Amino acid sequence: MTDDSSASMTDESGVSTGDGSAMSATGESTGDGSAMSATGESTGDGSVISTTGESPGSTTDGPRVSVIIPTYNRDEILPRAVDSALAQTVADIEVLVVDDGSSDGTQAVVEAIEDSRVRYLAHDTNRGVSAARNTGITAASGEYVAFLDSDDEWLPRKLDRQLSVLDSRDERWVGAYCDIASTGLSMAGRVAAAVSETLFRSSAPREGGRELAEALLSMQVFMGPGSTLLVDRDVVTSTGGFDEGLSIYEDWDLVLRVLSVGNLAYVGEPLAVTHFTGDAPAEAYVENDRRYLERNAGLVDDLERRGIPVRQVHRMGLVGHFLSEGRFADAAAFLDASMILRPKNAARLAFWSVLGLRVLAGGTR
Repeated sequence: MTDDSSASMTDESGVSTGDGSAMSATGESTGDGSAMSATGESTGDGSVISTTGESPGSTTDGPRVSVIIPTYNRDEILPRAVDSALAQTVADIEVLVVDDGSSDGTQAVVEAIEDSRVRYLAHDTNRGVSAARNTGITAASGEYVAFLDSDDEWLPRKLDRQLSVLDSRDERWVGAYCDIASTGLSMAGRVAAAVSETLFRSSAPREGGRELAEALLSMQVFMGPGSTLLVDRDVVTSTGGFDEGLSIYEDWDLVLRVLSVGNLAYVGEPLAVTHFTGDAPAEAYVENDRRYLERNAGLVDDLERRGIPVRQVHRMGLVGHFLSEGRFADAAAFLDASMILRPKNAARLAFWSVLGLRVLAGGTR
């Protein structure tokens, strides 16, 4: 599972496995002098969206769900994601493939799909996964939007199970996410994921509002929203969409904004399959983590006052990324004595160090 509109990885689990303005999902200016059009016209910033299919943004007789698939230079694997969306047992959908400036055959691949529910939208330059998802939100006409990374796929009943849960709840519940099954991880990666889930996240709340936001920000829960989140389109629009200054944590950041409006339900089934194809360098995590915590400083400060060491938890995650790359000196810069003395942290440090030593010895994580 990677950032579909750039070369960087967006697995934000906190276990190792530039500043910009946020794009409004309504298409309005975000303060950088540009506004995204979904009509195929120039937006004034060098970007153009071209579309096939019905006119975007219409709410008349719209589908139940708009599936948004951002992609960049993945013409060989993109059909797997699109096919899994079209194979949903919920047929009342549209599939918006947002091509973020690809130079391969992405457009031809999408236009060859013989299904009127599929629409192709394209940026003329690569702008990043957040911008691509925002373009899809602007063009969507469904009651709900659901996000799917172009290297991932869904099981056929994914949307059906999520919609069924939401239909059984009241209006406070504005979206749902599900569990994931991961492929492509090394044996060490699979062990790391299992240990992390068992030791650090098993008792955390999996659904709700504020309580889920606190668990997410303190890295006690993982939801992979880029391929699991289904959420009310109006709610996403009201939050301003994805922060285009984030290339990592951008989906967690959106979830925190959604949770400030309503609750998210949890479907405890692995209905999305994520394919691990690489990770961003540790430096990218440092910068993105800083911006993510700054954007959510109010909640961070509140949790810190209540004794939940959010910033320390995030520093520990950065330590893990550096150690896993075999960069022990860089990792030490983020460590302090209080972190080392916690038994669970000691176990994590040992494990990450083993991964780093394997890298230094010429192996893989």
